[in-house]
Amino acid sequence: MKSESILIEDCSQTVLAINDTMEILGGKWKVLIIACLCYQPMRYSELLKKVQGISGKMLSRELKELEVNGLIERNVLATSPVSVAYKITKYGKSLKQLTQTIAEWGLQHRARILKDMRQEKV
Repeated sequence: MKSESILIEDCSQTVLAINDTMEILGGKWKVLIIACLCYQPMRYSELLKKVQGISGKMLSRELKELEVNGLIERNVLATSPVSVAYKITKYGKSLKQLTQTIAEWGLQHRARILKDMRQEKV
């Protein structure tokens, strides 16, 4: 069995790692953007439609931060007018399982809440 000091160190390392992750993925929008791009590359306008509720200014900011962190790539397309497409990087794909886990938990949580609400009505 691990000693108490080793458990405390493990906890500290876990908290530090989670803090680092939340620094990169924190906020309301980044995980949603990554989840969309895990399925297919998208143009800016497509992301603006898919990520419901995000403003254009906020989407631009979040895309820049994700690009700086190496999670997505920005590609200027040779179209008229010029459009920009974003795609997940190989490194960004390492987050796909995380987005799926979050989605699964969200579905289970929603089902639980709805079940509890139905039971309260009875």
